[in-house]
Amino acid sequence: MQRFRSPYRLQPRINGCTALIASSQGTTALAIAHNNRGNAYTASGDFDRAIPDFDQSIKLDPATAKPFNNRGAAYLRKGEYDLALKSLDEAIKLNPNYGRAFVNRAGAYLKRASTSARRGTMTRPFVLSPIWKPRGVGRCWTRAILGSLAGSA
Repeated sequence: MQRFRSPYRLQPRINGCTALIASSQGTTALAIAHNNRGNAYTASGDFDRAIPDFDQSIKLDPATAKPFNNRGAAYLRKGEYDLALKSLDEAIKLNPNYGRAFVNRAGAYLKRASTSARRGTMTRPFVLSPIWKPRGVGRCWTRAILGSLAGSA
C-alpha cells in the first residue's frame, strides 16, 4: 500500500501555488507553479487534480522535461501505464540525461508487464537509453520480475 503525505501538510504549498497562479505572473512562473502544485497533489494521492496541473505546465512550457516526468509518475501511480509511458518517453526525448524519468519509465514497463502477465498476454521487454549507466541492473530486475532471468544482459 502506498503512503501519501498528509494533505494538511501539503495544503500550504497548494495554497501558495494557487495564489501565484491567480496572480497571473509570467509564463515561466505559472508553468513552475502548476508543476509544483501538481507535485503537491500527487504527494497527497490526488492524481485527478495533479494531472491537469501538469498538463497546464506543459502547455505553458512544452520544452521542459520535468512536468512530463511528473505527469508520467502521476499516471503510473494511478495505474494508467500507457499514458505514463507516453509522458515519460516525452520527458526522456526532451532531456536524454533525466535519470528519474528512466526510473519512472522502467517502473511503468514493469507494472504494465505485471498486469499483462496476469491477463496472460506477452509484452516486449523495455530498453533503457544507452547513456544511462545502471541500465543492466534495470534489465536484470525486469527479467527477474518477469521470470526470464536467463536472458542476456
